[in-house]
Amino acid sequence: MRVALLQLNTIVGDLAGNKDLIACAVRRAPKFDLAVTSELALPGYPPCDLLLNEEFVQQSWQALGALAEELTDLPPVLVGLAEPNPAGRGRLPFNSAALIRGGRVEDTFQKSTLTGSDLYREERYFQPGDEPGILQIGGMHFGILIGEALTGHKEKSSAAGFSLLPSLKEKGAEAIINISASPFTAGGQLRRQEQLSDLAGRCRLPLLYINQVGGNDDLIFDGRSCFFDSKGKLAARGSGFEEDILLVDLDRPGGRIAGDDLTPEAEIWRGLVLGTRDYVRKCGFFRALLGLSGGIDSALVAAIAASALGPENVLGVIMPSPYTSQRSIDDAIALADGLRIERITIPITAIMDSYERELADHFLGRPKDVTEENIQARIRSNILMALSNKYGSILLATGNRSELSVGYCTIYGDMAGGLAVISDLPKGMVYRMAEWLNTTTGRSVIPPSIIDKPPSAELRPGQTDQDSLPPYPVLDEILKRYIDEHQSRADLLAAGFDEAVVDQVISLIGKAQFKRLQAPPGLKVIDSSFGRGWRMPVACRTGRSGAVREGRGGIERRGDGGAGSRSRK
Repeated sequence: MRVALLQLNTIVGDLAGNKDLIACAVRRAPKFDLAVTSELALPGYPPCDLLLNEEFVQQSWQALGALAEELTDLPPVLVGLAEPNPAGRGRLPFNSAALIRGGRVEDTFQKSTLTGSDLYREERYFQPGDEPGILQIGGMHFGILIGEALTGHKEKSSAAGFSLLPSLKEKGAEAIINISASPFTAGGQLRRQEQLSDLAGRCRLPLLYINQVGGNDDLIFDGRSCFFDSKGKLAARGSGFEEDILLVDLDRPGGRIAGDDLTPEAEIWRGLVLGTRDYVRKCGFFRALLGLSGGIDSALVAAIAASALGPENVLGVIMPSPYTSQRSIDDAIALADGLRIERITIPITAIMDSYERELADHFLGRPKDVTEENIQARIRSNILMALSNKYGSILLATGNRSELSVGYCTIYGDMAGGLAVISDLPKGMVYRMAEWLNTTTGRSVIPPSIIDKPPSAELRPGQTDQDSLPPYPVLDEILKRYIDEHQSRADLLAAGFDEAVVDQVISLIGKAQFKRLQAPPGLKVIDSSFGRGWRMPVACRTGRSGAVREGRGGIERRGDGGAGSRSRK
C-alpha cells in the first residue's frame, strides 16, 4: 500500500488554481494507491469568513467534481475541503475530506470535534460532522482524522487525541491518516513529532500526517509531513518550508527523511523568508521597499526581503535627518551594497524645517517633545508610502516585538506598511538572527558595525533606546513571562525583577494596545503572538486612570511618562 502525501502551497480562495495545483501534484506523484491533500486544501487554509458565503462553499464543491473528472484515470485521492450542508440554506458546512475515484465523489469524512484555538474558531464556520470514519482502499482500512486533534497547540496532545485512535482501532483501522493544516511556530516541529510518535506507539498503529506548506496572511505553514510506524518510530518526513510529495509504503519499513535544521534561528529564518515571499506575491506584488536606518531591525528585514524576493526586487530608502549619525548612513549603505539591493537617499532636513515653520505659531510657548520626534517618523512614512504608490511596491515595516509590546514605535510613522516582517521577534532574537546569518553564510551579510552599536532611533541628539526602556534582555524576559506565560505582577516580583521596572512594562503593554490594533499584519513565528491570537480591550482601566493622549509609548496618561516614540529611518 503506497500513499502519496501531497504537501502543497495553496492560495486561499483560489479554487481554480488550487484544483490545478492538486491535479498537477497527483500526476507528478510516483506510483501510488492513494493520494492525500492537507486540510481544506481546495479552498485554501484558513478560508475564514469565505466559509460564510454559501456560493463560495458550493463553488468549492463544484471544483471538487471537476477535479474528480480530471483525475478519472488515476488512483483515488482524498481531498480536504468545505462540504455543503445538505440540511439546507443557512446551515454551516462541514470540514471534510472527500474521496474522489473513477471520476466522481465516492465518500466524505467529516470533522466531528471542532477546535476553538486562539487562531481559528471553527464553531463559527463549521457544523460538527459524524464520528471519524474508516476508509477502505485495496484491502487496507484507514482511520481518517481531520485537523489538529492529535497535536493541538500546547505542549501535550489533547485528551481527545488519545481517545480518538483507540476508538478508530476498535472500528477496524489498521493505520491512521491525519490531514491537517498546522501553523509554524519555532520549536513546534519537535513537539509535533513527539506527540505523533507517542500516539502511534501507544496505540500500535501506523500514522500518516499531512501538513500544508506556505504563507497565508500572518500564518506560516512549514510542511514537514511525516509517517510514524506502529512502534512510534519516525519512518519518513517531507521537506520543511517547501512543497513536497512524500511517498509512504506501508508494506516496507523506512522511507525518505528530509534533512532539517531545527535550531530556532534556522527555523525562524526559513519561516520568515517563506512568509514574506508568499504574502507579497499572493497579494499581487513583485517588489518591496523599506526604510534603511543603519539599525539592526531594518538590516534584518532587508536581508529577509532580499532572500525572499531577490535583491533586484528590493529597494532600500535612506532618509537622514539632522540627528542621523554618519556611522548610521555608512552602515545603511554598506548593508544595501552587501545585499546588492537598490538604494536611494532622500534627506528629510528641509521637510522637517518646513513643518517647524508652518507649526511655529501653533506651537508657540510649548517646548519640543515627542511631537517633533513623531513628525520625523511620519515624514519618513509619507515618503515611503509615496514611493510605494508610485512604484507599485509593498512597504515592509521593520519594528520588532519588544518595541511593539510597549508601544516604542510611532503610529502612522515607522508602523506604516503592508507587512510587519519581524513583529514577532523579540529584540534579543533579532540580534541572534543577525549573528546566525553571518555565521551560516560565512560573510558579513549584516555589517558587524550594525550589530555592535547601541540601538537608537536617532530622533534627538544622543538618543538611545535604553534612555526610555529597560535593557532589552530584561525587557524581553519580562515580556515573555507576562505575555507568553501569563505570569502575574506578583510572579514577576517573586522572580526578582525590580518593582518599578515591572510596573513600567505592564503599564506600557496596556497603553500600547490601540497602536497594535492599527499595525500591519505580522508573521507569526512564536506561540503567543499579537494579532488574531491576542484579544485585549483598548478602552480599559485596569489599574490606570487619567486623561489620555497619543504620545510616548502609545497612549500616554498625563503625568505617567513612558517610552519615547521612535521610528526607523
